[in-house]
Amino acid sequence: MSANNFPKLHNAMWPGLVGKKGMGGSEPDIDLDTMLDLTAKADVGGVKFDGVDLFLNNPHTDIDISDDGLKALAAKLKTKGLVVGSVVAPVWFFGAAMGDDAKRAGWVNCVKKSVRIAAKLRELGVRPYGVVRIDSSVGVTEWDKDPKANTKLIAKSFREAGKIAKDSGERLAAEGEICWGGMHSWKHMVNLLEETAMPKVVGFQADMSHTHLYTLGENAEEHRIVPKNYHYEPAEFHKALVKLTNALRPWTIDFHVAQNDGSVFGSGSHEKTGRHCLATDPKGKLNIPRDSGYWLRDEKGKVTKKLKHICWDGCMFSNEKMLSQQTWNDVLSAMIEVRNNHGWVA
Repeated sequence: MSANNFPKLHNAMWPGLVGKKGMGGSEPDIDLDTMLDLTAKADVGGVKFDGVDLFLNNPHTDIDISDDGLKALAAKLKTKGLVVGSVVAPVWFFGAAMGDDAKRAGWVNCVKKSVRIAAKLRELGVRPYGVVRIDSSVGVTEWDKDPKANTKLIAKSFREAGKIAKDSGERLAAEGEICWGGMHSWKHMVNLLEETAMPKVVGFQADMSHTHLYTLGENAEEHRIVPKNYHYEPAEFHKALVKLTNALRPWTIDFHVAQNDGSVFGSGSHEKTGRHCLATDPKGKLNIPRDSGYWLRDEKGKVTKKLKHICWDGCMFSNEKMLSQQTWNDVLSAMIEVRNNHGWVA
């Protein structure tokens, strides 16, 4: 087994809520304590998860949680041998990065509250690394009514939030997911980050599942990288991911390991986006330990060592799968392979 101890391996907590009853699904939410227990109990040959990434939304973590509440959360994490990495700002429930002043103010205020939580957890000694995750919180159709002006408005919101983050020693990462207006293609994403112009503070979060759909031109056919009759041929897949990651890797400050079967779907504000798969899904299009290297190594194949932790992201799984310890052992096994292939010793 590899002796690599970086990047640290994290599990996402939001799959316990995303797509569940509290967010319009049919199955019950899975509480934070259960998600933490499943993560802490995962074990592959003596290797365990190092930490978790949090969703700052009820019933997991209230966006207005008190300092005492954060102290209790920090103590709970310590007893389970876990730390916190990145946190997700639930901006969709509070506003949007474009639109009228009230929507933008609500969006910025949500990021401000999220930054406060992230910084406090760092102060409490349970968050040694990580970012605050954001997105534009607006659909592609709405953005497309005036792309140039709307991108400038989103960038303005990102800068306002970026200044708040910078003052607290935090960074913001915009997730590459094809459902968010102004972020729905690799070229739009680069353009937005360049327009924001805060490269040391506002960067990109790559998710292997979602971000690889940029190559297919979903929601932005004009930015398709692969041919229309594409069926994941190895040579075309490699060429597409090289082009994609060379454009976005310089901005990448957070990374999700994930699997995807190449399908897309629409639901609510997610006009069209990708599906996560189980780590062992035979329909998965990605070779997890291999394809993570497109993001974790530079264009010359050298490990970048930029990311101190990586996180598994797998939403929309059934509760039967979510509550099975084997699911998380399989996930951990995949994460260990990623670190074996693209990690380092520190």
